Amino acid sequence: MNQYTALKRGGARPTMRAMLDRRQVMALGASGAVGAAAAASGAWGARGDGEAPHIRRKAVLGRTGLEVSDISFGSSGSADPALARHALDRGVTFFDTAESYRFGAAEEALGVALEGRRAEVVLASKTRAGARERRADMMAALEGSLRRLRTDWLDIYYLHAVNDIARIANPEWEAFTERAVEQGKIRFRGMSGHGGRLVECLDHAMDRGLADVFLVSWNFARSPDFFDELRNALRFYALQTELPARLARARESGVGVVAMKTLAGARLNDSRAFERPGGTFAQAAFRWVLADPNVDALVVSMTSRRLIDEYVAASGSGAPTDADRSLLERYLARNGERYCRPACGACAGACPEGVAIADVLRARMYAVDYGDEALARETWAAIDASACGSCEHRACLESCAFGLDIPELTRAATARLAS
Repeated sequence: MNQYTALKRGGARPTMRAMLDRRQVMALGASGAVGAAAAASGAWGARGDGEAPHIRRKAVLGRTGLEVSDISFGSSGSADPALARHALDRGVTFFDTAESYRFGAAEEALGVALEGRRAEVVLASKTRAGARERRADMMAALEGSLRRLRTDWLDIYYLHAVNDIARIANPEWEAFTERAVEQGKIRFRGMSGHGGRLVECLDHAMDRGLADVFLVSWNFARSPDFFDELRNALRFYALQTELPARLARARESGVGVVAMKTLAGARLNDSRAFERPGGTFAQAAFRWVLADPNVDALVVSMTSRRLIDEYVAASGSGAPTDADRSLLERYLARNGERYCRPACGACAGACPEGVAIADVLRARMYAVDYGDEALARETWAAIDASACGSCEHRACLESCAFGLDIPELTRAATARLAS
């Protein structure tokens, strides 16, 4: 009986490790000494020519004509102007933030960092306008972001974390953004998303011309085609296998596509022993994303100078290599059973108490995997997960298509973040 048949008949769910070929998992074992030496020397951002890492490729975001660095600065993980300046000095020209990041402090930090250099960069921010929010409130939110960012305009203004058509379909959003464009406060409007209904929200936005740029969760661990041997199982669970087609449609219609959450949980230390200079897990993951012809650029949270150098070193470095693929496979083998795929949606509705399981697991990821307690608590504040702390029915236990122990993960998240 093959794995797909076993799953379809309700048999035992194979673990992620079992679904991987052991030879692939062990392929990089001999490189551990190389990785350890590189870690000791801090050489992750090194280039073969001995120069400091620097952005080597720019991309145009669809019909907007905006030219951005292929690897760009996400500010959800920091509020330090010095980091943004370091990224700018390394050639990063695209900076992404949101009114909610660090409760406004991330925008304030970018405002300080980019003062006097605003014209050199493409700047994007986001707002969580609801389905019934009025345009006056949206304008007030935009003006608050502009004040914190010390600028008169944003190049892109996203409707943030859309997972409900009613939010993007709110006529007030369309009217507000048109007015903001007329007033020169924004140049282009966008939509970001990583929820289970992402595909239908993308369709709605494209059908009605409501977005010039999409910011979407996309990484190797979400691709239906990353592993040939996993393809049937992934398609059986229908984990947004339509998303690649929607990214292609965006390309064809001139909508810019920016990828986020490209590091599949960002447990970087799990791969350090198997990395080599110029071939880190992060760089392999970036090459995989940027090799997709339907992706223009990516945004990643940059939280230290060392990481900025490592990330920027992957700019313009070409297609993923066999060694990259082996490293990505090893990472997924180690982390696949605790990594919640954004926009999977398989667990939606599994909790009889109405807990948004994916949001709980995302908050946990920020705290445990990213090591970002502030972002985790910011995310947690918008979730009602009170039922998880005393749950006895464990109705969500078998709802994950990838075998995550959801009750254990949500319980641990509640214990850590509910206090």
